[in-house]
Amino acid sequence: MILPLAAQAAGSPGGEHWVASWAASPTDAISPVDAAGLPVPAGLDDQTLRMIVTPHLGGTTLRVHLSNRFGSTVATFGAVTIGREQTAGVSDITPVTFGGKSEVTAGPGADIVSDPVKLAFSAFQPLAVTMYIPGVQGPPTKHWNANATSFYSPPASGDLAEAASNSAFSLKTEAWFDVDGIDVEAPLATTAVVAFGDSITDGFVAANQFSLPVSLAVADKNGRYPDDLQRLIDTSHLPFSVADAGIASNQLLKSLEPFFPGPSGLQRFQQDALDVPGVKDVILLEGINDLGIPGTTTTPSQLIAGYEQAISMAHAAGVKIWLGTITPASNAILDGTLTSPNSEIYREQVNAWIRTQRLSNGIVDFDAALRDPSDPAILNPAYAGPDNLHPNLLGYQVMAKTAYAAMF
Repeated sequence: MILPLAAQAAGSPGGEHWVASWAASPTDAISPVDAAGLPVPAGLDDQTLRMIVTPHLGGTTLRVHLSNRFGSTVATFGAVTIGREQTAGVSDITPVTFGGKSEVTAGPGADIVSDPVKLAFSAFQPLAVTMYIPGVQGPPTKHWNANATSFYSPPASGDLAEAASNSAFSLKTEAWFDVDGIDVEAPLATTAVVAFGDSITDGFVAANQFSLPVSLAVADKNGRYPDDLQRLIDTSHLPFSVADAGIASNQLLKSLEPFFPGPSGLQRFQQDALDVPGVKDVILLEGINDLGIPGTTTTPSQLIAGYEQAISMAHAAGVKIWLGTITPASNAILDGTLTSPNSEIYREQVNAWIRTQRLSNGIVDFDAALRDPSDPAILNPAYAGPDNLHPNLLGYQVMAKTAYAAMF
């Protein structure tokens, strides 16, 4: 019998360990614009990045993950700080070191982790990670769709890592540059749940029926389903932190690297899910793009084989895995039957397998929660965004409630 997660947590031994409080899977370093259509710098030149992130787990000791995963040259960080975001600025600015040094380099493809940093903060208290980029460097590794507004200074503006005001950070982005994780020192009883998937896990809400750009109305609201799941967990005072490993347009089987959909889900599953600090459970919701992207040739049997591989990887790592059913989108322009005629019948076949298989530790029936009762091939209009593919913020709340009910 699979115990609910709340029961599993009871009686955990004492002590402390690192647990992911915030995460953003790196997507690429090549896309010239972010999901909102704002330009992404083709290179950096003596300027400073101020990335705003919202942790799910509070604490007093943290560490910062920086990434050059998609960089083709060495990335140098001349100074890094972290502090609490305030109106038009940052308070309690605290230096971040790496091996005791303020400057650190990351080779092409490398991720680096900071020394422990003392800074008290609470869950959902936005933090500002500020990084000075000295000299001329290539484009930053980024998370393409942040649903959050961050800032950076113009070229040749110098080291602003200690600046309390945001006045010199005149450029905005709806991506996250270079930073991809915040861990918190927490009791051993506290563990991470990784929400792994595509744009629906990433909290994408389209601005129109064509799916691009992302709606700026959702920026800075923390309205992704993993955010709402964290709120439900916190209301129940359960010791879990939800880390978001969603990438817009990502596919479980096919890699679209070096472009923003990134490596396939299976290629990145180890690094973005199983290597996440403190992970004990994964929610896997992916496959809608494998079946629905125009021109795709993925069959249900191939996608099911991919799920089986992910399940085997998770169990080999001692991690429980929950499969999410694929949500409907037959009336969407992208991923719908107009551009991919087999997508709906394939989706139904895959969901039937998910509901009846006994390989995973459980299922989260997102499809049943979001579909239109009068037409189960489409999203309930109350929960659908403008493109009929991605849920709206209310739909993401329903997804969170569905995951909470299934897991806890």
